[in-house]
Amino acid sequence: MSACLEAILMAADQPQEAADLSRILRVDTKDVEECLSELATHFANEGHGFCLQHTARGWLFASDAAYQDIVASFITDPQSSRLSQAALESLAIVAYRQPVTRAQVAGIRGVNSDGVIRTLLVRGLIREDGLDHETRASLLTTTPLFLEKMGIDSVDQLPSLAPFLPEEDMAVTEISQHLQEDILR
Repeated sequence: MSACLEAILMAADQPQEAADLSRILRVDTKDVEECLSELATHFANEGHGFCLQHTARGWLFASDAAYQDIVASFITDPQSSRLSQAALESLAIVAYRQPVTRAQVAGIRGVNSDGVIRTLLVRGLIREDGLDHETRASLLTTTPLFLEKMGIDSVDQLPSLAPFLPEEDMAVTEISQHLQEDILR
């Protein structure tokens, strides 16, 4: 069970509750809680650079607090100050779709975006601003620092995406063609 919990938590884009994990694994919640506590102790005793944390929102993997300064230094290092393509994509999604959850960002990008979201949070370009009432996931929004870096006063001043989107008639035609091709297969 511990390997299953590790795998799930590594893939999760937000903290996971023991009750949800027990439902997925079809085992008793108490057994999951015991296993998670044992894993947290194991990682703490082994001297890893990460730890298994239990927060108010559930269980998650995080950098060990002992390495917070070095991780912050790495993230804010001038040589790594340029944002990666993944970070830029995630930042654009947050900017144009805010408020948005990590899962929604991952869904739009098609890949887990936790690492880049953490980088954007540490750099102060986005922040957690409330919870989604349905999923209890943190809502992400841009920060005043983002606006300052963009040279704008509000997200309403972001450039329009319309010039980069296909014409509506063309998009409908393309979708229709793809649907017809799929039906004929």
